[in-house]
Amino acid sequence: MMKSVQRALTFGLVLAVSGMASAAVVLKDGHPSKYFVKNGDTLWDISGRFLQEPWQWPEIWQINEEISNPHLIYPGDEIRLSYVNGEPRLSVKRGVEETVMSNGTVKLTPRVREIANDEAIPAIPASAIQSYLKEGLVVDRKEIVEAPYLVGGRDRRVIFGEGDTVYARDTATQWEDLDQGYGFYRTGEQYVDPDTNEVLGYEARQIGLGRVASHDGDMITLRVTDSSEDLRIDDRLFSTEDRRVRAVLYPSAPDTKIEAKVIRFFDRLNSVARNDVVVINKGLRDGLKEGNVLDIYGQGEVVRDRQQGDMVQLPREKTGSMVIFRVFDKVSYGLIMESMRPIYMNDIAESPAGSY
Repeated sequence: MMKSVQRALTFGLVLAVSGMASAAVVLKDGHPSKYFVKNGDTLWDISGRFLQEPWQWPEIWQINEEISNPHLIYPGDEIRLSYVNGEPRLSVKRGVEETVMSNGTVKLTPRVREIANDEAIPAIPASAIQSYLKEGLVVDRKEIVEAPYLVGGRDRRVIFGEGDTVYARDTATQWEDLDQGYGFYRTGEQYVDPDTNEVLGYEARQIGLGRVASHDGDMITLRVTDSSEDLRIDDRLFSTEDRRVRAVLYPSAPDTKIEAKVIRFFDRLNSVARNDVVVINKGLRDGLKEGNVLDIYGQGEVVRDRQQGDMVQLPREKTGSMVIFRVFDKVSYGLIMESMRPIYMNDIAESPAGSY
């Protein structure tokens, strides 16, 4: 795919710290007056240098007519804090070139840059969620039962891998919406609501990819183009053709008050921290959307009151925050953006204070 190009000749966008419809924006204590963007930065981290709540940056950045996409910031850009009519402003100045003249003076001129959009600073660490965006799937029991499934391959084999030809059957819909690309999935973790015991769905792990070679009735022939582990008879197929992923997430508070719990870790046993992924027990039906931010609170310990002789629970404490990046009907995947303390199973995730 041809990369779109961003050309910048002069100043960038303006970020106005006022006019918030939700929680008030507060500058961070000890914030710098300017900051030069570096490779490896994220918009969240940069905003966190200036704002007490870094997730609020999309709500305070105003579009500048000279820049087609105000969220594209690149290494070398300078972010400055200033005041206009007593109100704080953040502005982004594109990198400049220094030219030493024959008389020794230094001339500063706007630098013409051609940089691909995918080299811009990301909103959150893309590498931390990439596999979950492409491969993570949560389905219900009906979807599993009705999904097409692998029935066999050549030479009477029972396991298959990259480069093999396999056959799949769709008895439910007879491939009425036949696509060219499919993922092979194996169901795993069952998600259960810790408060109501409702089954929220089943985790489906993508273990391979296939392309359709031919179609005959309720059977199709596929060429396995990729496999992370052995494919087996009865593995399910789900389309990859309609799996579109948002390239950029703009953090925001949920439209409604959310009170959720952490119900799943990935590759962690006891606790998680910054840049780890978790699952919570709320989703589309609860009003969550991709990009929503939730604060995380640890449950207070239960201790004995030595004076009264009874057991009391200590107040909860904020332990971190997360950005929701994948939303299903009843559960969502979130990336831990900040963690002041370890985050545990059944910790509370809720709408940011003052945003509802």
